[in-house]
Amino acid sequence: MTRAYQLDANFQNGLVWFRRDLRTGDNAALYYALKHCERVWCVFVFDTTILQPLIDWANEHDDHKGKVQDRRIEFILASLEELDRSLKEGGGGLIVLHGDPHEEIPRLAAQLEAEAVFTNHDYEPVAIERDESVAERLRDDGRQLLTFKDQVIFEREELLNGQGKPFAVFTPYKNAWLKKLTPFDLKPYPVERYAKSLARPPRKLDHAWPTLGQMGFAPGKLAETKLLTGMSGAQTLLEDFVTRIDSYADRRDFPAARGTSHLSVHLRFGTVSIRTLARLAHEMSLQPDGQGAATWLSELIWRDFYFMILAHHPHIAKRASFKPEFDTLRWETGKQADALFAAWCKGRTGYPLVDAAMLQLNQTGFMHNRLRMVTASFLAKDLGIDWRRGERYFEEKLNDFDFSANNGGWQWAASTGCDAQPWFRIFNPVTQSEKFDPQGLFIKRFLPELEKVPAKWIHAPWQANPDDLKDWGVVLGKDYPQPVVDHAKARQETLARYGMLRSR
Repeated sequence: MTRAYQLDANFQNGLVWFRRDLRTGDNAALYYALKHCERVWCVFVFDTTILQPLIDWANEHDDHKGKVQDRRIEFILASLEELDRSLKEGGGGLIVLHGDPHEEIPRLAAQLEAEAVFTNHDYEPVAIERDESVAERLRDDGRQLLTFKDQVIFEREELLNGQGKPFAVFTPYKNAWLKKLTPFDLKPYPVERYAKSLARPPRKLDHAWPTLGQMGFAPGKLAETKLLTGMSGAQTLLEDFVTRIDSYADRRDFPAARGTSHLSVHLRFGTVSIRTLARLAHEMSLQPDGQGAATWLSELIWRDFYFMILAHHPHIAKRASFKPEFDTLRWETGKQADALFAAWCKGRTGYPLVDAAMLQLNQTGFMHNRLRMVTASFLAKDLGIDWRRGERYFEEKLNDFDFSANNGGWQWAASTGCDAQPWFRIFNPVTQSEKFDPQGLFIKRFLPELEKVPAKWIHAPWQANPDDLKDWGVVLGKDYPQPVVDHAKARQETLARYGMLRSR
């Protein structure tokens, strides 16, 4: 596979393979294809090796009858429609297939007589293996797979410490990232300049796209969330966030407030360029009132950091702890643990902030970042359940699921990862609730049964007088659960669990 700066060849026909980059503007692979090919076709493949496990998991865990609902597939389809319109405006169009890319991409390249397939880097080990396999099949047919950096600012070995090794702590990585950054790193690819090379799909390939039903999915959940899709959706959200960015540092931890950008799903599917966001954040961070932008830029750098960690430590993709010694932790197992895990998944733990967060995830596919930390800590350190079970649940539910960030967040919360919180730091779900949802506004949004409970008691309703609770329409154990675990006791058990590692 060829890096962008090594590309010095020209081709008659090229094929752009869209994946995590569903946009026409500022797209590295599209830019290089248009610049180096006389004719360029574009394709997206609904990968059955990814979709089928989603269907299987949902049928096994969610008791589906018939087709599975998945907001992410609906989001992709809607975003592809806008991508297709944009390509058509430039003289091209989008071919959409449903199948195994190992077979579909070489077959399509042969049909189009494309000498090269252009695509952007993917950093997950299974995706790297896929690309290597596709590249080999293309080579056997006299063609090339050319891949480019697009979804990060710095990748792999581009940012190393003073000893020439990958960073394992975020702050030194961030400092090095900022020091290395130049305007060129944030410069957009001028795709429009070469749009004349776009070619419309041949009639024999310009067939109807696969529908949700044909792929094994049913519509429904995306419309409920009112999630904006595609390039225009990303732009609308970005324009809105710019009006609020000055308060980002102060408001981002409060889930009842509209304090975050809500752009994570657009970054995940590439309907907006990371360069666009990082350039804006960096420029605004340099202004006198730029603390909000600086804090947001730091979050974008965390994203690069976790991609880098995955690239240098692929063992974490096998559900292993970043720090191997933590793989010997003895987690709770058996029927009781399964029941506790089920209560956590369903938002029935008796801890209102945890439950509201899980209900937000289940109902919308979104979870506020502060609440990701709270719920992850609660699963691993209050319930004593293996963090991998929670990681897998988030993987199936999050609209913006990205393996590197999800794994990094879970290992941070469980203290098994790089630059993780110390194992003896255990979030108290009640004090977290009191601090970040003081009036209980977020809690009441997803737990209407607690609507009449005053702010003083809503964070720990079991501490209120039962008669008062009854007046507020709540009988614990009936209308809302009793706590499934005592935090103080669970904390001591967790300290003992992790402490055993030090005694070995």
